[in-house]
Amino acid sequence: MVAVGLKGLPSSRQRLCDLVEDSLMGGDDKSYKPGRKKKGLNRKAKKESFGFDADNSNKNSSGHGADGSASARKSWKHQNASDPKTSVVRKQVDPDLAKYFAEISNLFESNEVDLEERSVLCRNALEETRGKELELATDYIISHTLQTLLEGCDVDHLCSFLRGCAKVFPAIAMDRSGSHVAETALKSLAMHLQDEHAHSIIEETLKSICKVIVANPVDVMCNCYGSHVLRSLLCLCRGAPLDSSDFHRAKPSQILAERLNLDASQSNRNNLSYHHPVFSELSKFLISGILASSRKDLRTLQTDQYSSLVLQTALRLLVGNDPELLQIISILLGSNKDNVVEGNFIPMTVVHDVLNLMKETAYSHLMEVILEVAPQSLYDEMFTKVFRNSLFDLSSHHCANFVVQALVSHARDQDQMALIWEELGGKFRELLEMGRSGVVAALIAASQRLHTHERKCCEALAAAVSSTNVSPRCIVPGILFLESYFSCEDKSNWNWPKGIKIQIIGSLILQAVFRFPSEFIQPYVTSITSMEADHVLEAAKDAAGARVIEAYLSSKVSAKQKHRVVLKLKGHFGELSVHPSGSFTVERCFTASSLSLRETIASELSAVRNELSKTKQGPHLIRKLDIDGFTARPDQWRLKQSAKQLTYKEFYSTFGSNDTKSSRKDSFLADSSKQTSNSQGIKNMRKEIDNCLDSTALLSGKSGLKRRSEKEEHRSEKYAKHVMADDISKGKNKKKNKKNQVASEYAGPSSKGAEIAAKPFLSTDKTVKKRNRSNRPSKASKKLKP
Repeated sequence: MVAVGLKGLPSSRQRLCDLVEDSLMGGDDKSYKPGRKKKGLNRKAKKESFGFDADNSNKNSSGHGADGSASARKSWKHQNASDPKTSVVRKQVDPDLAKYFAEISNLFESNEVDLEERSVLCRNALEETRGKELELATDYIISHTLQTLLEGCDVDHLCSFLRGCAKVFPAIAMDRSGSHVAETALKSLAMHLQDEHAHSIIEETLKSICKVIVANPVDVMCNCYGSHVLRSLLCLCRGAPLDSSDFHRAKPSQILAERLNLDASQSNRNNLSYHHPVFSELSKFLISGILASSRKDLRTLQTDQYSSLVLQTALRLLVGNDPELLQIISILLGSNKDNVVEGNFIPMTVVHDVLNLMKETAYSHLMEVILEVAPQSLYDEMFTKVFRNSLFDLSSHHCANFVVQALVSHARDQDQMALIWEELGGKFRELLEMGRSGVVAALIAASQRLHTHERKCCEALAAAVSSTNVSPRCIVPGILFLESYFSCEDKSNWNWPKGIKIQIIGSLILQAVFRFPSEFIQPYVTSITSMEADHVLEAAKDAAGARVIEAYLSSKVSAKQKHRVVLKLKGHFGELSVHPSGSFTVERCFTASSLSLRETIASELSAVRNELSKTKQGPHLIRKLDIDGFTARPDQWRLKQSAKQLTYKEFYSTFGSNDTKSSRKDSFLADSSKQTSNSQGIKNMRKEIDNCLDSTALLSGKSGLKRRSEKEEHRSEKYAKHVMADDISKGKNKKKNKKNQVASEYAGPSSKGAEIAAKPFLSTDKTVKKRNRSNRPSKASKKLKP
């Protein structure tokens, strides 16, 4: 997958996601790709996996060999006692036919075939494959040529090829080379869906393939190659993108972002239901047929890692269709009832079995998706019947704790959060000592999202880190180095470790903590302001630690408390600015600083200006902090910075609501689902203020501004405040005129009042310019004299 870079300066959320994605273990199912070592889905322990609740077991529960095939199954068809013995024999490719496809491959590589000739060539070559689809598709060399042919042919010959190989499609899909041919054919079909006239022939083709798969689906689902093809087939039938991670196994960074409120949506439910099923009946036939045919092999599907991936994709594709979701989830939970009714989706007889299954790697992944997509009624019943009174036991397990994280992250209301808190609220220390910090992080994020138990969460975490014989100053350092801290027997003598990277999960927990109201987080504020200067500097140089400092400087604590941390970095801002992640920290320090501290930061950056300009983020930092302006005209730079601070203060006091004031700074990890519109409006207004002040400073510079005394500078600050207050009043009038304009548009185009109301908002007429010219420094200074 090719990563698409963001234009301009990356946002904090993008940087966080990049950091988490690089640091988390696991990811998408890579075992499908040829030439790569198979990666199992087991959560294996690694050196720095403490914070992510790693699996310390090396057990492979799927029973698969190194080649991805089930060791107990020799043929492509799952054999049962009642099934007829069927085998598929792969014949060798005829030498003449192999030579023919080699010549076609050479023609394509020479680039001497035009578009029309290429189409004819694809058609003729595909006609030669009739009756030989299996051996050609599973040949390592010819399969590549066959993929090229399927990409360039028309829909009729594409469907003809697929119908010809429908009976052996499972064998092709489970072959290492053939799976890529099948994938290419399905992707080509997806491209032809844009032509509505082709829908009927495509549906007929897919139906012939689905009938064969539904007859014996278990082997295809439990094969590393076949499962991938089957997931693409499911997406094609539902009209979803074949390569979208939303419908396949999500990346760990994406899952973590949702659980810690770092993603715009708290659940994928809203994002997954956008597609419209193209072949809804065929999709229903395929999913229901797979489950019906594999009921007797349900335990195999529940515990196999590849079949679990197929079922996860099917569940995500059914979002928005609650009846089908209820049916399939009840079957996966072990219910034998065909007609489930509300309040009785889960028989009590299967609860114990489900609890044990959640300790299996594959089923724990499946249960996470079930909790993500489950309708409200089913989620409530699962919460009450399965999870209640078992949360701490599940949280202690290396696999099941991920299910608890999913359960907490998708809690629907405050009542459910209260029940969760009863079982886990007093267990923070035990969870952290066991390495289940992900459960603690999910609890903190859920309390923020549901606005309940916020103070208790902060108190419980602080109490878990510090104790009677441990100083509260260790709270922040202890969370930054969770593994080192909790593995130390004598925590009172624990010291800041040297040469160890700060853990991602500890960083994320602290970032979440600093989003709480300031009255809840005073122990953390005391701890971070008490850190030694060299420790703050070391944290600022670490990618994860820098984000903690940024989150603290974006929090709702007082400016005085923020300055205490910024002062610890004094003398090192130039060094930090050229650091890969330090430039963001320097920018955040500048935003949170007083005028004198801003001048100090600008002075240190000015000394390394040439080196800074060569870094990735350096030009942006130079431009944002106006380092060139500070170097050339320091007095004018100070005037502009002073005017900015006065203007921001005046603006927020005039226009800011309580919500706006609390989130007026660009919060590093703000809940964008609630603050996107407000923060965007604030950013736009800040840009307008900056542009206005830049133009004011330019006019002042042209008039030959001399060095002023402190009294004159104070008078200039008053002038800037007066001018910007006048601009703010104009903004009020513009807003009022805009409202009049909108109202007049509803009144009708013939209304003269609409024209009168629209003019002041839509045009910058001469009267406005005259009013600006009348506000000269000489006149304004006379008015401002005491």
